[in-house]
Amino acid sequence: RAQRQYDAVDPTNRLVAGTLERRWNDAMKAHSELEEEVAQLARERPSPLSVETRKELLALANNLPRLWDHPQSPHEFKKRILRTVLKEIIVSSEDDSVRLVLHWHGGDHTELRLKKTPTGQHRYVTSSDTIELIRSLARLQSDARIAATINRLGHRTAHGQTWTAMRVCGTRSRHDIAVYSEGERRARGDLNVDEVAAALKVTPTTVLRLIQQRALAAKQACRNAPWVIRKTDLDHYLAAKAEINTATRISSQTSLDLQ
Repeated sequence: RAQRQYDAVDPTNRLVAGTLERRWNDAMKAHSELEEEVAQLARERPSPLSVETRKELLALANNLPRLWDHPQSPHEFKKRILRTVLKEIIVSSEDDSVRLVLHWHGGDHTELRLKKTPTGQHRYVTSSDTIELIRSLARLQSDARIAATINRLGHRTAHGQTWTAMRVCGTRSRHDIAVYSEGERRARGDLNVDEVAAALKVTPTTVLRLIQQRALAAKQACRNAPWVIRKTDLDHYLAAKAEINTATRISSQTSLDLQ
């Protein structure tokens, strides 16, 4: 087309002829570059796979899930796998979701849609079980004691760290959990093992034995947490014990037969 335009121009119109000649030369140069690129791609085209190579690749594809899910497979190795099989990933934002188009080497495409993380949230979130445990223990223990208790249970922070009094305090503040108050616990009528032992005039070990025998009602927020005995349950135990003692004294008295 550039050549036809140049041939059709009036030779006396040198300005137009010169412009068309440059366009013709540019088109010829672009055509030559494209031909060279096609020839280069043809030279770099891999030869057809042999039967043995094809079998090896298919076997590798079948073993890929097992290799990916292996517990000793490091993250660096998985990144190398992704770089090998993925050509590019195109991400676009659509309302409350993210659309990902994965272009695989070989020509296949995969589309994924993921929900966006709500504003103000992130992946480092303390588990709801741990928060509820802290909420329960905050009525019974100080922050330092709470940290020791949940550490023994194997709970960790959102970042995988052990708990400290400061971290427990921060979690309480974020979730509106009131700090432990000794007066508030006693006002509720909750007693600990030492207080019950003093009321019964026995050792704490005896109180624990009574709890294990279910002679004295008590509750635990979790394993390793302190036992909580309600004041009303202690009163019921004392009343039942008094009845047993009274019945024992009456049955042990010697009866007199007066004639």
